[in-house]
Amino acid sequence: MNISDFKSNDKITWCAGCGDFGILTALKNALVKIGKAPKDVLLVSGIGQAAKLPHYIKCNCFNGLHGRALPVASGAKMVNHNLTVIVTTGDGDCYGEGGNHFIHNIRRNVDITVIVHNNQIYGLTKGQASPTTDQGYVTNVQTQGVMLEPFHPLEAALALGCGFVARGYSAETEHLSWLITEAISYKGFSLIDVLQPCVSFNKKNTYEWYSKRVYKINDDALYNLQDKSSAYQKAAQWGDRIPIGILYKEQKPSYEERTGIILRAPVVEDNIENINIDELLNNSI
Repeated sequence: MNISDFKSNDKITWCAGCGDFGILTALKNALVKIGKAPKDVLLVSGIGQAAKLPHYIKCNCFNGLHGRALPVASGAKMVNHNLTVIVTTGDGDCYGEGGNHFIHNIRRNVDITVIVHNNQIYGLTKGQASPTTDQGYVTNVQTQGVMLEPFHPLEAALALGCGFVARGYSAETEHLSWLITEAISYKGFSLIDVLQPCVSFNKKNTYEWYSKRVYKINDDALYNLQDKSSAYQKAAQWGDRIPIGILYKEQKPSYEERTGIILRAPVVEDNIENINIDELLNNSI
C-alpha cells in the first residue's frame, strides 16, 4: 500500500494552516505503515470540521449525527470484527454532545481507535467555547471569558479504565503517525487526544504556543507505560510543559473477546435467511 491508494478526489475545505491537515497526513501514513487496504478500513465521524476528514481519505466512510460517531463505530466493529474501525471527531463532538458515548464505550472496551481533533473551540460554528476551552478565554459568545472548568479527557479516560491513552500534536506528524499505528494495533478502545491549532478562532493555542511547550514522554526510557499514577500526572500537566505520547497502555480483554464475538465468523458474512432470531435474543448480552 502507498499514500496514493488513499487519495480522495474531494476538495479539502479546511482553513489554510488548519491543524487538521497534520492529522490527515499522519493518519494516511499510519494506514500505509500497517498495510491496511482501503476496503478494510472504516472511518466514522460525527459533525464538525474534524468530521470532514473521512471525505479526504479513500476508504469506507460513515458520517453520523453530532456526537454519535462512537455507537456507529462500535456497531460496525461488532458485526465485522475484521474491519479496522477509526473514529475522527472533535472535542465538542466527542466530549460534549457525545460525552455519554465516550464514557460507556471506554467501559465496553470495543476494539476501535478514537482520534479527537482537540482545538479547544467550536470551529464549524465560528468560535464559541468547547468543553476543553481554557478557563478565562474570551470568545464572541463568552465575552467575559469562559467561567467553567475545562473537561479533562485524558484524566477521565484513565479514571474510566481506558487501556490505551495518548496525546498527540498535529504539527508533529511523524510522531502522531506512530501514535496512530500503535493505537490501531492495540486490541481494545484506544484514545488519542490530538492538540490541533485552530488558526481562525483560537488565538491562544497557536502553533507557536504549542511548539514552546510540547515534549515527547516516550523518549524517556524510564517512563513506565503501565504506571497509572505517572499517567495521571502527565495527563494533568498543562501550561508551561505539555507532554505528548502514549501516557498509559495496559492490555485487557476487549468487548469482542469477552463476549466471544471474536471466535465466530463476522455477522456481516452470515446468510440472513439462516439466522435464528430467537437464538440471538436468548444469547444476547
